[in-house]
Amino acid sequence: MAKITSVSPLAPAAFPDLPVIGGVRFATVAAGVHYAGRTDVMLAELAPGTTVAGAFTRSATRAAPVLDCQAKIGTHSDAGAAIIVNSGNSNAFTGRNGVDATYAVTSAVAAALNLPETRVFSSSTGVIGEPLPYERITAKMQELTTALDSGGIGAAARAIMTTDTFPKGSATEVTINGKTVRIAGIAKGSGMIAPDMATMLVYIFTDAKADLPVLQSMASALNAKTFNCITVDSDTSTSDTLLVAATGASGVDVTEESVGFMEGLRRVMLDLAHQVVRDGEGATKFVEVSVTGAHSDSDAHIHAKSIANSPLVKTAIAGEDPNWGRIVMAVGKSGARADRDALSIWFGPILVAEKGWVSPDYSEQAAAEYMKNQDLVIHVDLGLGGGTALVWTCDLTHEYISINADYRS
Repeated sequence: MAKITSVSPLAPAAFPDLPVIGGVRFATVAAGVHYAGRTDVMLAELAPGTTVAGAFTRSATRAAPVLDCQAKIGTHSDAGAAIIVNSGNSNAFTGRNGVDATYAVTSAVAAALNLPETRVFSSSTGVIGEPLPYERITAKMQELTTALDSGGIGAAARAIMTTDTFPKGSATEVTINGKTVRIAGIAKGSGMIAPDMATMLVYIFTDAKADLPVLQSMASALNAKTFNCITVDSDTSTSDTLLVAATGASGVDVTEESVGFMEGLRRVMLDLAHQVVRDGEGATKFVEVSVTGAHSDSDAHIHAKSIANSPLVKTAIAGEDPNWGRIVMAVGKSGARADRDALSIWFGPILVAEKGWVSPDYSEQAAAEYMKNQDLVIHVDLGLGGGTALVWTCDLTHEYISINADYRS
């Protein structure tokens, strides 16, 4: 697998100080699944009564662990639960071996923690098409369960990394009926990122108490506005998994009317989504694509993704070239409604084009200067209606090619 030599220039200054979430314990271990000399398996033990909601890749070639999670996610149990994740091998496109490997791992966890196998959720991330050496994971089960610790979430974030250059974490606290509720999450993802719910895994934990339908509704709705609005390279992974676990340890009930909780969960999910983009393979620029004036929100999202996914747009950004013609191209090819003579484009505060032509006040020099920033905003107004969308992406550099050309070696 390609060696990552430096941390992304867009990385946060440090991994955040994540709070302990009541009802969750973590452990990590070096199992040698693919990597040597680093942790590559994470186990999270969840207290009895925990509800677990999820969202998953809609790839037609999704991995065995994804299919297993999808089969388990819609049911609630008063029993405890667990999440086990390995990095280095995605256990995808591995046929019956993949199914057997998934069951072997989840069964081992269930036995070690005295859980029903149906309450063990697993994920695998890494190389596609190679059998998962699951016996390396099951052999470490005693070591994992012995090491379980309520303060181990930071180590868990590091164990699930593949081509990531930094671990990703986020947390917040909200007050509901005078009581504090904590939310903390970790994620991995750097390449193969264009979620359709990249290789992206996300695990969020809260001490709130939530019925499964409520938690699932929140997770699905917020996923649509966060992780489904990022793209690094337009490639949807076989392994994308988002799990949200509510342990109930705070004793605070969350309902559909709990606006404060939903806003807190949104902040954590959006922060993690942005961190995935900021760790895009080879990225040097973080880009927000804002589309307004579309015929509908759906059309706006299509236009925004077309711009954000365009290799020509992304390479222009990498080269700090204000090539606004490529924005025009991306809008025109998207398939959503557009009118050339109603279109306006901005680079940050700079009006570039309006009414189907370059703005008379446009300054190429000012635009070129703006493109030197690490954080950029491209704004397009279609002039057709009230539809809006926000999508986040990064530039496309030669380093992306270097990382992925050597990925399996």
